[in-house]
Amino acid sequence: MRFHDKVVLVSGGGSGIGRAVALGFAREGARVVVAGRGREALDQTVKLAEGGKVTALTADVSDSGSVAGLVGEIVERHGRLDVAINNAGVLATGKVADQAEEDFARVVDTNLTGVFLAMKHEIPAMLAGGGGVIVNFSSQIGLHKRLPGFGAYAASKAGVTALTRTAALEYIGQGIRINTISPGSHDTTMSLRPGETEADRAERVRGQVPIGRVGSLDEITGTVLWLASEDAGYVVGGDIVVDGGSTA
Repeated sequence: MRFHDKVVLVSGGGSGIGRAVALGFAREGARVVVAGRGREALDQTVKLAEGGKVTALTADVSDSGSVAGLVGEIVERHGRLDVAINNAGVLATGKVADQAEEDFARVVDTNLTGVFLAMKHEIPAMLAGGGGVIVNFSSQIGLHKRLPGFGAYAASKAGVTALTRTAALEYIGQGIRINTISPGSHDTTMSLRPGETEADRAERVRGQVPIGRVGSLDEITGTVLWLASEDAGYVVGGDIVVDGGSTA
């Protein structure tokens, strides 16, 4: 129960890694708020908590007013914000010259600007409460690995890592510890290539990733919980890569 009575925000908590992480925090005693644009998916996460202290709030991380309202509502309900997992993200593929401008903007607005806006509003709430922990989701594609057709996503995630390192140095002296985590291929729909089945993905990963398999949601959740816990208290401005060795 490392997070007993801690107040935790997980954006993108309606599916995939965000949902798994939210449920992991709930199992360890946290009061968890899952946020995202789709209410139905968020409500399903709440239902899966089976009595855990999980609530849902809709928000658009690319909109400053929406994020400010989200953080304000959390503080109003719970009195503080202890941990923020900024996981919300989208993907659009295409070669640079072929990429639709609106798709590039949508990826950057959600993945990079969304993390900036999240921290912009989370940090003051944490300062008011005496400190906190922020984990921002980057990606192995951001700084460690290049994939043709993923330029917008790579640019947004590289930006997240750089922004996080700067913020980590700015606020560690005030008791806020900030890091990134960079997943590889995990068992989510986002890790599926266009037209690819789960069996296709498993075959592709066997040939590309040294560990020879897709990462489980339990494995990425365990890493996030560790990074957010006091066990990782000396990790500041780091980027924890969880990719089965594919960028080693």
